Amino acid sequence: MAARIERLVTSGQFSLDGGTWDVDNNVWIVGDDHEAVVVDAAHDADAIAEAVGGRRLTAIVCTHAHNDHIDAAPALAERTGATIWLHPDDLGLWKQTHPDRDPDAWLADGQVIEAGGADLTVLHTPGHAPGAVCLYDPGLATVFTGDTLFQGGPGATGRSFSHFPTIIGSIRDRLLTLPPDTKVLTGHGDPTTIGAEAPNLDEWIARGH
Repeated sequence: MAARIERLVTSGQFSLDGGTWDVDNNVWIVGDDHEAVVVDAAHDADAIAEAVGGRRLTAIVCTHAHNDHIDAAPALAERTGATIWLHPDDLGLWKQTHPDRDPDAWLADGQVIEAGGADLTVLHTPGHAPGAVCLYDPGLATVFTGDTLFQGGPGATGRSFSHFPTIIGSIRDRLLTLPPDTKVLTGHGDPTTIGAEAPNLDEWIARGH
């Protein structure tokens, strides 16, 4: 059975550098009728568990460790037995939200996470955060970009642990090289495609943020 992708939007708050903002996050559930993975367990473990339903949740993959993408991960893992995956370069950020609970496993560039007919290849794409990753499934013609690439440009780099030239390099070298028809499913807001965003790279660089 082919994998399918479901989107759940949850609401909460993002906090960093002493500021707090209300945010809506995309939670992506990828799999078939029997098992699934969650990309970014944001805000509401109950709502995510309900959306997963009776399927076996094998993994909770964190695209990065800003609190609004990981705040529900431990509770969801406790309920489901799923493994929490994070890139080790984001452990410092993770500890700001969960000082007493480590992730269960470390993501590495190039590894593949399989579940329910999906094959998610990890692309390390630092810039928005040191351990930011995207997840590419060529069979689904989809890349999950977290907060690295949005409709209209790169993720924010104005706060701690972020760096604009680094995110531009990640997008240019790791994402814009994907096929143009690849769907871009983001951490917030509406989807886009690689082909729609690629022509704007020079404009983003000129804008400088």
